[in-house]
Amino acid sequence: MPAPDGPAVIRSTLRQQIADALRDEILGGRLEPGQEFTVKEIADQYGVSATPVREALVNLAAQGLLDADQHRGYRVHEHSLADYRGMLEARSLVSDGIFRDLMTNAAAHTDAATGLVSVRRRGEEAARAACAGDLNVLIGYDLRFWRELSALFGNPYLSDFLHRLRVQSWVCAVTYLRRAVERGDDDLRGTLWARHTDLVDALARRDPQAAHRIVAEYNAHSLDLIERLAATA
Repeated sequence: MPAPDGPAVIRSTLRQQIADALRDEILGGRLEPGQEFTVKEIADQYGVSATPVREALVNLAAQGLLDADQHRGYRVHEHSLADYRGMLEARSLVSDGIFRDLMTNAAAHTDAATGLVSVRRRGEEAARAACAGDLNVLIGYDLRFWRELSALFGNPYLSDFLHRLRVQSWVCAVTYLRRAVERGDDDLRGTLWARHTDLVDALARRDPQAAHRIVAEYNAHSLDLIERLAATA
């Protein structure tokens, strides 16, 4: 019967919209690490009932972005530098697997070449934002870039896992990046990684070794930047 399906779809969409909005609040620095809030506060803020808010918060907690406290509500998770190093290592392992499969099983990914054209456009936008030091735009395009790139692998579970890792690593990194900007100690123009199109070109050439080197440079660059900013915090 169609009737029961309608409300479920609407509620699921609302839950996801709230989860996405709160994730953006965290990435934007408007919800800071350690900040606490309740289901009621979020429901009042968005003018919705408690049920989709509670579901959204449970979802974000499962992604490692929030910590749940049975008696006090939720708190934005505080990531450490050790967490960030672990995320980079995990990201590298997953991306290497994707690259190898794209290269060795080209016949199974006949749409990869076409897909890379779209991914390259995302990479161009991300690179422009990185060079300009526009953190908000960079995060959005970087996440879309990797989401679309990993989707070419054809395994939605792996793609979703990598996306969650990248969101977590941005949440961790953005804390240090935004604090540096607020202090006026660091101009992000030209300091953020901007070789997205180089990575696409390496994959288009079916060169997983080059792709690996580019991602390794990305991770080393990111870790060096965050460690340097953390040392001056």
